[in-house]
Amino acid sequence: MANLPLSTTIKLPNGKEYEQPLGLFINNKFVPSIEGKTFEVINPTNEEVITSVHEATAKDVDVAVAAARKAFEEGAWPKTTPSERGRLLAKLGDLIERDAELLAFIDALDNGKSISLARGDIDIVLDTIRYYAGWADKVHGKVVETAVDKFNYIRYEPIGVCGQIIPWNFPLMMWAWKIAPALATGNTVVLKTAEQTPLSALVACKLVIEAGFPPGVLNVLSGFGKTAGAAISRHMDIDKVAFTGSTAVGREIMKAAADSNLKKVTLELGGKSPNIVFNDADIDEAIYWAYFGIFFNHGQCCCAGSRIFVQEGIYEEFVEKFKARIKENVIGDPFNEETFQGPQVSQGQFDRIMGYINHGKQAGAKVEIGGERYGNKGYFIQPTLFSNVRPDMKIMKEEIFGPVAGIAKFKGIDEAVKFGNDTNYGLAAAIHTKDLKTALEVSNKLKAGTVWVNTCIATNSALPFGGYKESGIGREQGKAALANYTQAKTVQINIA
Repeated sequence: MANLPLSTTIKLPNGKEYEQPLGLFINNKFVPSIEGKTFEVINPTNEEVITSVHEATAKDVDVAVAAARKAFEEGAWPKTTPSERGRLLAKLGDLIERDAELLAFIDALDNGKSISLARGDIDIVLDTIRYYAGWADKVHGKVVETAVDKFNYIRYEPIGVCGQIIPWNFPLMMWAWKIAPALATGNTVVLKTAEQTPLSALVACKLVIEAGFPPGVLNVLSGFGKTAGAAISRHMDIDKVAFTGSTAVGREIMKAAADSNLKKVTLELGGKSPNIVFNDADIDEAIYWAYFGIFFNHGQCCCAGSRIFVQEGIYEEFVEKFKARIKENVIGDPFNEETFQGPQVSQGQFDRIMGYINHGKQAGAKVEIGGERYGNKGYFIQPTLFSNVRPDMKIMKEEIFGPVAGIAKFKGIDEAVKFGNDTNYGLAAAIHTKDLKTALEVSNKLKAGTVWVNTCIATNSALPFGGYKESGIGREQGKAALANYTQAKTVQINIA
């Protein structure tokens, strides 16, 4: 779009209007793309264009990295004390709380998630930013005694310029998960949002300015993975890259990091999480959590419990009650307060998920419920449950990232663990049982970064989150995330 302005007024479904930045956020200013490129942002509920935004290319990445490097090496940021960094983050949290309803509506608009879930996302954004605001002045060094004539200490320093690439399923939440620990530890950031959902992060950048962060500390680019994302991954002046998304793209980022300056890498990737229900579980509670575990966020969740394993003693009862629960799911307009499941995020995701559903049918799996498009406008898909599944089916092996689950029975603990671990992924798992011994034994044997017992899809800013196997490298959230953005320096002084 020629001559795209740097902002526009958007009217939300609640009738309220707000000013939406459209430019690239570099050096605390919204600027146009150097090459003049733009792209459309689509409303997945009605398939209509919300607006267009400026598209970052490699040239814009260069400008943003230069701004981040200057901010890291010069000016106010390197002189900012840890406690002042914490104060800035706390102020940002206060501003996000002030504008929480607006930010939730924006995420519901361009992502399609229900407004109730979007509000939950903003609650987590707030918790994350405030949690790391508290950590800012608590990253302490250490004195290590080795000899009477030596004085040794270890200090933890920021890595430098951090490239961050976030997904579309939790737009502002992933923004907060990435920037909060990076800024708390004194780094500067060049972050690329997902091309499907760039809007809320740009609005939040106005709050970054209002909070008082110096120019260049945080830079946010709207763009595509193959151009802007690739430029970040291979940039010679970026010291570290953090990515949340698919395992396939994670591999490409690792290759780019290795082929460039061997930048540090953390990856939070895909999942195919098992949800294991034992005979002694509270069946109604287990059904609630199994339902929530796969249909939360329309199935667009890396830790979704898409493989449900139920012990044979309650399998038939569970399937019937689970189908009845699925029928109660409210699908439709994300701005209806009763809606739980909105549309998938894009036409591409819709087509991908429907492709998996069709493959499951062709492979001989039985559709217990769902299996079709919902309605005739928007990217809506019926919540779908397959039975008669085999471990070798694509729907049981590959991440679908939609409201689709497979269900199968198991005999005992050994078989449950075997089925649960029969995947290349290891992001999360869930167990449902009243027996503490069973819960501990199975949770210890499952190869997953998070195991939930009698709950599902529960995260907390204080708890590390990340995966085993092909689900990633490193941990986000908790104290563990600070290690992603600091490096240890040993100083040895001879005092003889």
